[in-house]
Amino acid sequence: MLRIAIPNKGGLSEPAIKLLSEAGYRTRRRGRELYITDENNQVEIFFLRPADIAQYVGAGFIQAGITGRDLLADSGVKAKELLPLEFGKSTFRFAAPQDTINTIEDLAGKRIATSFDRIVQDYLAKQQIKATTVHLEGAVESAVRLGVADAIADVVETGNTLRAAGLEVFGEPLMKSEAVLIANPQASHPGLEVLKQRLKGVLNARNYVLLDYNVHRDLLEQAVRYTPGISSPTISSLQDSHWLAVRAMCKRSEVHGVVDTLHALGAEGILVTQLLSARI
Repeated sequence: MLRIAIPNKGGLSEPAIKLLSEAGYRTRRRGRELYITDENNQVEIFFLRPADIAQYVGAGFIQAGITGRDLLADSGVKAKELLPLEFGKSTFRFAAPQDTINTIEDLAGKRIATSFDRIVQDYLAKQQIKATTVHLEGAVESAVRLGVADAIADVVETGNTLRAAGLEVFGEPLMKSEAVLIANPQASHPGLEVLKQRLKGVLNARNYVLLDYNVHRDLLEQAVRYTPGISSPTISSLQDSHWLAVRAMCKRSEVHGVVDTLHALGAEGILVTQLLSARI
């Protein structure tokens, strides 16, 4: 069986469960089981601490997992990123009280509190800056006020928590993170490629819709400029030879504007259909 690890808590947990469920895998637990078995897909799903997933995958005990790119980078293990999953997006930034530290170079000789020692140390080494990292498991934002550190390095989503602690970000992001599908480099289970393609299909379906409409033959060339589809639209004849039926994939973020344009052009019977999966 293919073993897949997903976060048992935190902001990545529910979206990961939802993604796997939409991809056709059994994810529902009766209680607080540490793992469940999906016999139909020959998969075991393990619910693990987000910070531990990369370690298990890198060691080969589990073939694949869903975790944050930042957690993978900080683990130092040789697991490979297979697919970005488009949720849990954040940036990893330095922050300090206003007007105390304003540039990366100002960190020289300073103490930096973080839960991601490896990411910070590797970044500072590349910048040739010597500073001390102070490892904290949580509440990194309070480190400066408590006198533990001069600056912090942490995951930033909105920045509201940092501002509430009297901190401001500075410098370029150390890295941009999001949830990713990872795998052991030596894993060769056939279910691994199936998993990857299923997840890609769901992500495509979230970004696209199917657009159907009828249009007069004289207006077809104009209409398909707005609905080119992935390769090209599907065009079918109708009983009324003056009209044609058009079907095309359309980006979800653009569909309402496209529908407005088609309607103004004279298209009729415009339908927008949500997708469950799309292999494109």
